[in-house]
Order: sequence, then C-alpha cells, then structure tokens
Amino acid sequence: MKTDIEIARSVKMRKITEVAESIGINREDIEQYGHYMAKVPPTLIDENKVAKSKLILVTAITATKAGIGKTTVSVGLALGLNKIGKKAVVALREPSLGPCFGMKGGAAGGGYAQVLPMEKINLHFTGDFHAVTSAHNMISALLDNYIYQHQEEGFSLKEIIWKRVLDVNDRSLRNIVTGLGPRANGIPQESGFDITPASEIMAILCLSKDPLDMRRRIDNILLGYTFDDKPFTVKELGITGAILTLLLDAMKPNLVQTTEGTAAFIHGGPFANIAHGCNSLIATKTAMTFGDYVITEAGFGADLGAEKFFNIKCRKGGLKPDLTVLVATLNGLKMHGGTELSKIKEPDEEGVRRGFANLDKHIRNLRSFGQTVVVCFNRYASDTEIEIEMVRSHCEQMGVPFALNNAYMEGGEGAVDLANLVVDTIDSNPSGDLKFTYSDDICIKEKIESVVKNIYGAANISYSAAASRKIAAAEKMGLCHFPVCIAKTQYSFSQDPNAYGAPEGFDFEIQDIVINTGSEMIVAIAGSIIRMPGLPRYPQAQRIDIVDGEIEGLS
Repeated sequence: MKTDIEIARSVKMRKITEVAESIGINREDIEQYGHYMAKVPPTLIDENKVAKSKLILVTAITATKAGIGKTTVSVGLALGLNKIGKKAVVALREPSLGPCFGMKGGAAGGGYAQVLPMEKINLHFTGDFHAVTSAHNMISALLDNYIYQHQEEGFSLKEIIWKRVLDVNDRSLRNIVTGLGPRANGIPQESGFDITPASEIMAILCLSKDPLDMRRRIDNILLGYTFDDKPFTVKELGITGAILTLLLDAMKPNLVQTTEGTAAFIHGGPFANIAHGCNSLIATKTAMTFGDYVITEAGFGADLGAEKFFNIKCRKGGLKPDLTVLVATLNGLKMHGGTELSKIKEPDEEGVRRGFANLDKHIRNLRSFGQTVVVCFNRYASDTEIEIEMVRSHCEQMGVPFALNNAYMEGGEGAVDLANLVVDTIDSNPSGDLKFTYSDDICIKEKIESVVKNIYGAANISYSAAASRKIAAAEKMGLCHFPVCIAKTQYSFSQDPNAYGAPEGFDFEIQDIVINTGSEMIVAIAGSIIRMPGLPRYPQAQRIDIVDGEIEGLS
C-alpha cells in the first residue's frame, strides 16, 4: 500500500476552474491560488438553495490517539455519493501546523479518500491561519501600545484577559512575561500563548455570517477590565477596521478537490477539545448552495464536536442536519473495552463487546438532539470479519443502520454501500427538529451542568473560585444568553483522559472560564486541559523532510 502522500502525488488533479464549474460556480467568480486552490466569495451563498440541500454531519465515538478516521469517512462519503450519481460536496476544517508537526503529520484524509493538494492544505494553504494569528496578535500589540501610550494620563487596566496565539505546539509559551528591559520596551506584565485554533478570532471567523457581522463581533471582543470593573473592548481601541482588513481574504472559503476530482470546501480550524471544533458557517452554506448533499465534520468524539456543532453552530447559523454519521473502529472499541494498547490490533471479541458501551452512549446522545444516526464502520487492514459482524449485529439490535467504509483502500467505490445507506435513510427516516441540550434563557452554570450531566454522564460539578468569579462577571454583563463551549480531554467522556468506555457518576471540575464576547460563547475549561499543546517525545517534525525536491513525512 502506498503512503498517503504517494497516493496524493499519483492523482492527476483537475484545474480548480474545472472543479468550480462542475458544481456551478463560474470561473470568473473565484480567486485562484495557483492551479488547484481558490477562494470563493461569500456573496455566492443562496439561502433558498441552502434550505433545499441535505446536510450530513460526520462525528465519531470517543477518540484514540491514532484517531478514528472522520475526515477519511467524510471525504469517502462524498466520493461514494458522487459515485452513485448524487451531487455531493464536502466541507471540512483546515489542518493546524501544531498537530501536523506534532502528533498527526497531517489532516487531509487518508489513502484514496483525501483532499488535494495535500501538502499545501497541510502546510500554509491560502494563509488563513496566518491571518488569524496576525489579527489576534495585532490586537495584543495595539492593546499593549495603548496602555503604554496612555499611562501618563492615568490609564491602566485592572486585568488583561487577552493572550497571544501561535500555530505551533510550544509548552514554553503557555505563561510568559512581556515588557522586560528598558522603559521603552513597554510595561512588564504577565501574558501567555494559546494555539491559533483556540483563538477567539478563529471562532469569529467560523461563526460570522458576513463582513458586517464580523465587524460587530470584533468590536465586542473583551480584552480586560478597568479598575472600576468595566469591560474594555476592541471597539474602545478604535482598531476594528484594521483587524477586519487582515481577515478580509481569510473570510472567503477555500475550494479544493478530492482524490477523485470532486469539490471540497476547507475553511477554519478550531479544535473541538479546546474550542467549538467546526468549520466555518460560510463554507458550510457555500457548499450547501452548490451541493445537493453536503458532508461536514465536527472534531473529535460526538461528546465534543457534535455537541458544539448542534448547540453552537446550528443554533447560531440556523442549520439542521438531515442525518448524523457516527464513525467507529475496532481499535477504538477495543481501547474503550479495556484492551491493552499494545494488543489493540489483535483479535479481542470481549474487548469489542465491552467497548459497545462507548458506542451506545454516543448513539443515545445524538438521538437526544433529534438526530437519525447511521453507524459507519471505518475498516482497517487488521480487522477480522468475526469482530466486524459483532459490531454489525450490535447496531441492528440498537436499531441503527450500519455500513462499512473502505474508501481508504478503494476510494469512492469503497464507500458506495455507505452512500446508498445514507441516501435511503434520509429519504425514509430523516432527522427531526433539532433539540438543543439547553435553552438560551437559563443561567450559565445551568447550561454547563446540562451538558456535563446529560451528555458526559457526570454526577457532581464543582467550580474553582476563579471560574465562579468569571461566571458572575459574565452574568453581570448580561451574557447569560450565550451558549457554552466546554474545553476538556478528547479521550474520555469525563475530564480524566484515562477513563475509557462510558464512565458514569464521576466528579467534574470547571477550573476556569473564558468570556468570548466576540464569538458570543462562554468557554468553560475543565480539569487539566491546556489551550497550548506541547510536543510529544518524538514529534512528527523529525520525519518531515524534502527528498529529491519532494516533501516527505506528511500523512
């Protein structure tokens, strides 16, 4: 079997003008970035066509460190749907350099179900991440300068909550001190870095409806508090227009193609464990304007990405999926069934059976949102037929349609059964009205507890003194109507990354609160989750190189 990058290079790509025209976009309407990538203006969105398009969410059981394969399934499903004569488009997030050079090596799908050009998508792409990073840090610089320039007038802030961001995993930057040295270097103060996908600017990019909405949101970004406890925002700096100019091109979704030449929109990149984990609303609606079926993905397991997709993105964007595809693997089921990680590729029927608890909990949660669920079994070479049939039989007992996905090995042909099942299920039993976990009008703690108890399964919730203080501040500012975005480990329903399976009745602690008045959400940080990841002992960067003029090590 060829590597992902070898497969990607073997594909003869279509010119991006051809890809655009294949779904009804005039070549004059796109802005080309070379031969195979383009920006598409948000003005092409047609809400009447959006309303008629079939939206399919792809999510997964709780993640393993090797992943579950949601992106491969998402791309594969689009390939399979096109294979059976449907006009399907996939809408995904952009990869972050942090994981690409850290754990993952890439995030553009896999095998014969990838988005292309793979190397460019995984690296600098069209510059969206750089624009978000620059816009975020420009605010930091202008804020520091404002305080420095106005200090002799008696201006100061009691507390600054706006940090910096960088799209690199760097634990040494989590907490820093700025302004050291001569007086001209600024005022010494504590700060720190989050990774770019955790930036509020990234969330604003993904949730804004248009440039006017983005301007409003940037205006409202909370930077800190004055000594009389009044909020201090970007609007008071008078720099919103400047920040908007940095983001104007980044706001346009990116059009690329799959390994079989079909259209794919890739835009935005928040992580679901530390942010809301969905691609941009603009990209999804653009895809729905030009695709009869649109497949989109939410990050990590359904307890993270799917929950936020429904409670935040759908709530704010007026979306309603027609179907949710839940991806499962034998490796994932075995891990959650207690199989030793060193033996996870070996047959273990009892481990698979115990792992069903995790699968079942995700199915129940998705149904609580009013979703019709299809289980997609993402097949690996080491899987045994006996264990696959165990999963199929269990899904039948749960009343959940089941299909194999073999797009990694076979491209669209390997996803035809899944595509047919998806179409038949949407035709015969589409999802009903979307049911949110909580209403807009309850208080912040009630919203957090609704998710933590009903989706995760916790019994007791506690709040640090800092978290309680910030929740009180948010309520005083009149922000109770904001949805909540819980940051927690992706490896468990709980805040303990080693609590596999479907834990129940555990304690859950909210350590901190981040008030996002621009993206309009309350971020609740649980347990020991960190918004600036570190690098592993042997980062993928050690395997990335240029050999004979070709990039190697991306996957």
